[in-house]
Amino acid sequence: MKTNKTLHISFLIVVAIVSQLTLSVNSQVPVPTPGKPRTVSVPAVKEIKLKNGLTVAVVERTAMPLVTVQLLVKKGSGAEPIEKAGLANLTASMLTKGTKTRSATQIAEEMEFLGGSIFSFAGWQNSAAGMSITSDKFDASMAIFADVVRNPVFAQAELDLEKSQALDGLTANLSQPGFLANYVASTYSYREHPTGGTLASINSISKADIAAFYTKNYRPQDSILILVGDISPEKATASAEKHFGSWTGIDGGTMGPIISGGGGTGEGKSLIKRFLVVDMPNSGQASVNFVKPINRIGRGGKEYYAASLLNSLLGGGYSSRLNQEIRIKRGLSYGAGSSFAWRPYRTNFGARAQTKDESAAEVAELILAEIKRLGEGVATDAELSPRKSVLTGGFGRNLETNQGIAGALGDLYAFGIPTSELNAYMNNVNSVQNADVRAFASSNLLGGDVIIVGDYAKFKDDLAKRFPNVKVEIVKASEFQSSSAQ
Repeated sequence: MKTNKTLHISFLIVVAIVSQLTLSVNSQVPVPTPGKPRTVSVPAVKEIKLKNGLTVAVVERTAMPLVTVQLLVKKGSGAEPIEKAGLANLTASMLTKGTKTRSATQIAEEMEFLGGSIFSFAGWQNSAAGMSITSDKFDASMAIFADVVRNPVFAQAELDLEKSQALDGLTANLSQPGFLANYVASTYSYREHPTGGTLASINSISKADIAAFYTKNYRPQDSILILVGDISPEKATASAEKHFGSWTGIDGGTMGPIISGGGGTGEGKSLIKRFLVVDMPNSGQASVNFVKPINRIGRGGKEYYAASLLNSLLGGGYSSRLNQEIRIKRGLSYGAGSSFAWRPYRTNFGARAQTKDESAAEVAELILAEIKRLGEGVATDAELSPRKSVLTGGFGRNLETNQGIAGALGDLYAFGIPTSELNAYMNNVNSVQNADVRAFASSNLLGGDVIIVGDYAKFKDDLAKRFPNVKVEIVKASEFQSSSAQ
């Protein structure tokens, strides 16, 4: 009988042989190239306008007995007063917390009994309520959904609970470097306000504030009822007439003037406009960000597709440039990325990574180098082709679900973009060239702000060495974490 030692040695020999064979095979197999772009079946959108001004958009898909409904209201956090930041969020969340005939518990229980789910939310551009249900329960659930949208009562007890939860969540989030960096950037760089509100603004919101916001902004003339799934346009229209045909709303007027960001298109020749450190002692990690408001380029502009490909190339996934440089090559972060937050006539750009405090300055240097390279370097077709596939592949997968289609349509309606844009997406992405990406970067990404949230004492010296000629502004994290801070 072989001893344990002999068996162990034999096992190691086998592992070594298998590993060598694997390496030999892998070294001879070329990395596969991306396949040809797949076509996407873009569904037909049937649009109907009710007499009260409500737009009804229907996409019939009979493959599964499911229906997704979304009521989109074209007013969100951008329509709320700055001193009442968080008002749109609270208003949307209160929709499902009780109506004139149903309590919050009854709404939840009735939807659960029907096997469906109901939700509501608000973003900067719009607010929405939605539900998903099997098609055989559509009629019963639609009555509940319409009641939620049209007859909220904003009960004081429910509002107190929502505000308490919002304050608890915000207090906890403000101790997180990544959240605090975005929170600071919203006012410092983008000249907006936090969509979730501040501790002071949430405390100040009353039932009267919510009722007034709802009355002014939740109107059929500014809303779109989107229905996707196992439902015909005829049935959808009849249901919309039944449940929303008598819905009226006061003239809410137009949204106030759009606030311009801190920087303009192509502002300045320097990559850095300002450098802000939010000192958070014992933070554990640092959040490193480059943020830039870009004026006069909105969601409906032709530059949207060049910006989308730029974002995919820079920070849109595991194989993006930022993640390659910061995570894969140097192991300085679990992930690095970038994004655009679109508005009708402007957009907010941000690139970010979270790292240990000691490497915050190095990561800032790396982020800036990659952004600079976008405007000065050349991206080959071999690099751009996979990034286009990421965008078009994600778009195609998104259109495979009812929720994905409803969300895509909601995005278009929120910005006043024709639904025909769905058909143009694939071609518009694939037609973007390297010169378009380079021109967008060189014209729009200069003059941004660097914001680092972390334990300043741990990266102070390295920051001074890497950025010797840059003026760094220091503020305490505690300035944003008290109930009196706006």
